[in-house]
Amino acid sequence: MRVSAKTDPGRVRAFNEDCYSVGHLADGGVWAVICDGMGGAAGGNVASQTAVQFISDTIRGAYQEHMASRSIKHMLVAALDNANTKVYDLAMGDPELSGMGTTVVAAVVAGDRVYIAHAGDSRAYLFGAGGMMQLTKDHSVVQAMVDTGQLTQAEANVHPRKNLITRVLGVEETLEVDYCEEEFRPGSVLLLCTDGLTNCVDMEQVPLMLRTTGFANLAQDLVDLANRNGGTDNITVAAVANI
Repeated sequence: MRVSAKTDPGRVRAFNEDCYSVGHLADGGVWAVICDGMGGAAGGNVASQTAVQFISDTIRGAYQEHMASRSIKHMLVAALDNANTKVYDLAMGDPELSGMGTTVVAAVVAGDRVYIAHAGDSRAYLFGAGGMMQLTKDHSVVQAMVDTGQLTQAEANVHPRKNLITRVLGVEETLEVDYCEEEFRPGSVLLLCTDGLTNCVDMEQVPLMLRTTGFANLAQDLVDLANRNGGTDNITVAAVANI
């Protein structure tokens, strides 16, 4: 497994409230987690960094070689749920951090499968021989409108409320975590990212970038492209290639 990751404040924001971490597992797999904080410079940073650290520590401490799929699911969902409690308790205990929260998307790549848990509008994509697949569904106002037929996906992409999220880690006492898993075949690439990338980059360009410039610099190339297209938000990318 190969990893490519990068975070950048973008061209507009004064602070980077995104945070990420990646690592290798004992049996050759990989884990990654990305968070996009909210709640101002102090709160957003604290929320994203706290969640990333807690989830990363949980995966490092709980993962066992050749872990069963159901156990990986339970580990990821519990990690996000417990991180939610940690961030929520911090916010409740400090008026300066009140209301802080963070999106989250966490992945474990083990064997021939990828396991994803998420909340918010940070995304996971899978690129392979079959094309591009978005593994996560945004927890947002406009996605709910798409689901009910009030908007087309094209309309949602330019809707003024597209960044209003409906589910976030740390804002409420409990968190509903979405989970999925997919086959991860040789030659496939998993990409996790915050909305600073998807708001500025057409993800259909990723397969062409993989063919022309390769995987090694994929995260940096995507960040550079997002900045050339405006860099309107913090940008974070973590990619895993099955080679």
